[in-house]
Amino acid sequence: MNSTAEATHAADALTSWLSGVSSEINNLAKDVAALLDRNLAGKAKVSRPALTGLDELSKQFLRKNTYAAGAGTFFAAASVEEGGHAFEWWYRKESGDLGRLDFDMTPGSARYYDYEKLPFFSTAAATGEQTVWGPYIDYSGCEQYILTFMAPFSVQGHFTGVAGCDIRLTDLEPIIMPDLLLIPGDAALVNASNRVILGNSGMYLVGERIKAGSPDQHRISLDIPHLGLSLIYTDTRHTF
Repeated sequence: MNSTAEATHAADALTSWLSGVSSEINNLAKDVAALLDRNLAGKAKVSRPALTGLDELSKQFLRKNTYAAGAGTFFAAASVEEGGHAFEWWYRKESGDLGRLDFDMTPGSARYYDYEKLPFFSTAAATGEQTVWGPYIDYSGCEQYILTFMAPFSVQGHFTGVAGCDIRLTDLEPIIMPDLLLIPGDAALVNASNRVILGNSGMYLVGERIKAGSPDQHRISLDIPHLGLSLIYTDTRHTF
């Protein structure tokens, strides 16, 4: 096969797998919204009792989707009752057990986690669509390069928060790298900002912003709504 044929095959494989992740995220957001709608029973704001059962949704997601390092829900501050809980996030420990992750929610502190200003929250809130953020170093959690997939949800017709998961690049690599390596040239999965998520050679480094318009660079947009993911590739692979 030539590079174009191999790249098309890889793009189809990436689209299939990542579409599956997208569907799982949308399903989690729908399940969260349904649970809250039942628990709130017409109340306007999320209270601690309304979170009953929310932890199990996160844990079920992690048990089913072993590629995910963490999963859960973040609420819009305006949707939470005073003194309520702003998030519910669970992660996979090195032992394989699941644990609840706490963030520093003290304004002004060195590690204050102002999540409403982060792209995974603000973009989903502004667009009403699923989003992916990364790769970035998650200093508040696993302190590795990760991707965060989130989908917004509403309760009683009002935006209430986002639900989704984190995927470590170290866990993503064995899933998608075999397809990238089949491409004879340099190739990489890139995000909507043209930053490399994973590449098959030293030509494309994680987090690097790729300049568009190179005459020997080709691009295939992955058909996954709202995520803006693409596969870029060249006809030859460089050695370093």
